Amino acid sequence: MDTNLNHKNLIQGSTSKQFKSNQKKENVYRNEEKLENNFGYKNSKTTDGIIHFEALDKKNADAQNLVPREPSSESKSLKEIDNTNNNDKLRPSNKQSNQTKKWTLTDFEIGKPLGKGKFGNVYLAREKRTKFIIAMKVLFINQIEEGKIEHQVRREIEIQTHLRHPNILRMYGYFYDDRRVYFILEFAPNGELYKALKAAPNGRFDDKRTAPYIRQLADAMKYCHSKKVIHRDIKPENLLLGRDGELKIADFGWSVHAPSSRRETLCGTLDYLPPEMVLGKSHDHTVDLWGAGVLCYELLTGNPPFMAKTYEGTRSKIVNAQCTFPNYVSEGARDLISKLIVVKPEQRLPWDGVLAHPWILQH
Repeated sequence: MDTNLNHKNLIQGSTSKQFKSNQKKENVYRNEEKLENNFGYKNSKTTDGIIHFEALDKKNADAQNLVPREPSSESKSLKEIDNTNNNDKLRPSNKQSNQTKKWTLTDFEIGKPLGKGKFGNVYLAREKRTKFIIAMKVLFINQIEEGKIEHQVRREIEIQTHLRHPNILRMYGYFYDDRRVYFILEFAPNGELYKALKAAPNGRFDDKRTAPYIRQLADAMKYCHSKKVIHRDIKPENLLLGRDGELKIADFGWSVHAPSSRRETLCGTLDYLPPEMVLGKSHDHTVDLWGAGVLCYELLTGNPPFMAKTYEGTRSKIVNAQCTFPNYVSEGARDLISKLIVVKPEQRLPWDGVLAHPWILQH
């Protein structure tokens, strides 16, 4: 993918080599130095090879500087996404439209790509008026329709825009046009936890690094569950790292707001699915407790606990909670994981128990 991007690059689908635009020509970030000058922060590599964004905290110190706006209604294409007509709150009323300015792509300067997914891409971006740096997730409507994930997109917007926790990636808003839906997201400078894990010595973290991640996850998920939100897809790829290395839960596409019912949808990643979901049974918020246990195991060993050569082999291990620990995993970590990876959902250690666990407190 061409890393020298501006608004023109977002006009066509993700597979296009040439991008067309009727907009005025804007600055193209041809290298990191140009990006540094235009985005107003300094990229500096330390001896550990990690890039630090030294001025980013000053630019983004007050998230309220980025004033929320209603989504753009220049196009009626959002109806194609919300075709069930039961989520009108995603679209502004005429009264709201007159009172609140709407986000459009021209409100942002678009920088380098941060990641690429099946249904769209994520770019570094900056809001022009406030100079507030964000991550812009761009989803292509035709790919959303082809993948039949319209409901997931609606759900992700509904849930993530309402969550407020230091360990949950903030969604400031969204807007859309004829071809794309844009998510305005908090920028997590240190990227995916998954990549950090793979880059670690032996592809795994030690107790000192893992325990704080699990504590932050537990605190954020306790908050989510208090709001009746179940994530259902906890895994390293869906966890980001903020400016100071703190955990940021992202990607709420598989999440659900379930205030009074147990769910029966099979979703998420097989390695992280609990027995009740693998067996097609109804499930509740305790699926995230299981996911936390699997995550803890993977961070400490570099691999999920139920790896097998075949799908059926993994499925069998999950159903029976067949988990073995390498010798280097500490007794404290084993105890916590064993209290989370439990076949019976009601017997899994609750979040308060995770936060009060000796292994967590020790580190």
